[in-house]
Amino acid sequence: MTNRPLPDSVATRNRMSAQRRRDTVPELALRRELHRRGRRYRVDRAPLPGMRRRADLVFPGARVAVFVDGCFWHSCPAHATSPRNNADWWAAKLAGNVVRDRDTDALLTAAGWTVVRIWEHEDPVAAADTVEAALRGKSNDR
Repeated sequence: MTNRPLPDSVATRNRMSAQRRRDTVPELALRRELHRRGRRYRVDRAPLPGMRRRADLVFPGARVAVFVDGCFWHSCPAHATSPRNNADWWAAKLAGNVVRDRDTDALLTAAGWTVVRIWEHEDPVAAADTVEAALRGKSNDR
């Protein structure tokens, strides 16, 4: 027996399986803006050795990890939605994602990293400004 909900239709299953884990439109827009500004970074990388959680952008020298969070998957306060089908399962799943995000933030912060979380709906220029501010705040920025 599995704890995953059964898809209510083939269309739903196809739509959910097509969700990208990396190289999303908001992530690519942020990467383009940072690259335009001369910033270089690693993509889709675990900031800490042995850590299974991966940041969207990693600045290893500065120890800055950037996550571009989707509004649905990470329960954006402005845009989160709750599916009606399998509602209890989805509520637990999405709440678990938020708990994991906060745990990731705590683990990285305890290891001396700065964590930057960007919502997918944020303007890429403003998001890049936020990342740059975090990078300027680190003395060993490269």
